[in-house]
Amino acid sequence: MKTRPFKQVDVFTAKPYAGNPLAVVLDGTSLDDAEMQDFAKWTNLSETTFLLPPTEPSADYRVRIFTPGGELPFAGHPTLGSCHAWLEAGGRPKTSGRIVQQCAQGLVPIRHEGERLVFAAPPSRRSAPSPSLLAKVAGALGLRAQQIVAAQLLDNGPVWLGLLLTDADTVLALKPDHRLLKELGQKVGVAGIPPRDEDPATPLISRSNREARAFARADAEDVGLEVRAFAAPVGIEEDPVTGSLNASLAQWLIPEGHLPERYLAAQGQCLGRAGRVHVTRDAEGQVWVGGDSVTCIDGKLTL
Repeated sequence: MKTRPFKQVDVFTAKPYAGNPLAVVLDGTSLDDAEMQDFAKWTNLSETTFLLPPTEPSADYRVRIFTPGGELPFAGHPTLGSCHAWLEAGGRPKTSGRIVQQCAQGLVPIRHEGERLVFAAPPSRRSAPSPSLLAKVAGALGLRAQQIVAAQLLDNGPVWLGLLLTDADTVLALKPDHRLLKELGQKVGVAGIPPRDEDPATPLISRSNREARAFARADAEDVGLEVRAFAAPVGIEEDPVTGSLNASLAQWLIPEGHLPERYLAAQGQCLGRAGRVHVTRDAEGQVWVGGDSVTCIDGKLTL
């Protein structure tokens, strides 16, 4: 065991303790897989990362990403949080204005948009889920078939069953059976689009409920998508804010015409968080996913 620099970073928020925390071990050299996994399980955060020297010549650093239940080839909030920690600790990219992260999924370009970091979403594969899986997941979420607008299996390293629901309120009202979701072995991401213009015919009580929800979200008028992520199979019942899922949702829902090429996603409200994910698709069709990060703990650990 040795003393190693360590940071705990809150990601997808500019306000400490309102996003998704990430443990970053800035020197992961000499640690084996079991030691990394044991430490990630001990932190009990959705992800813990270990920074290492790159093995690809163009990369600035290499990262390994662990949940309490296993290693991930790629994840979004660990990408932004690890880059934030690396830069804050004195990391200098080989190319000015561009950081290249190496992970098991490959090379991930990262850049600044003002003070905010954004990453280029890795390619995402999509396929239709089996009717059996979809029915079982809907049952575990307490959803009726007519509440699901569209469904796709999304794979950009992590595999999510993505569900677009009828509206944002339906997403926020879900009370999943996490035991059943764990037994199914499938991570599930749900999303709903908030209403833009109220229909005058909408019942007054329904409008009042929506207005109350909107008041609870400080920037609700800017939110284009409400997201929740259920990951019981990897030891996390609900992830506060999820970059990989938001990336795959954008690569699915923008081309299908459900979302504009630039929007703000909200995630974490049901956990008392206020995560904000900034999504853009550029002229070449590349999706960029960004968010603020703040360091909450800065010190050393023995590992």
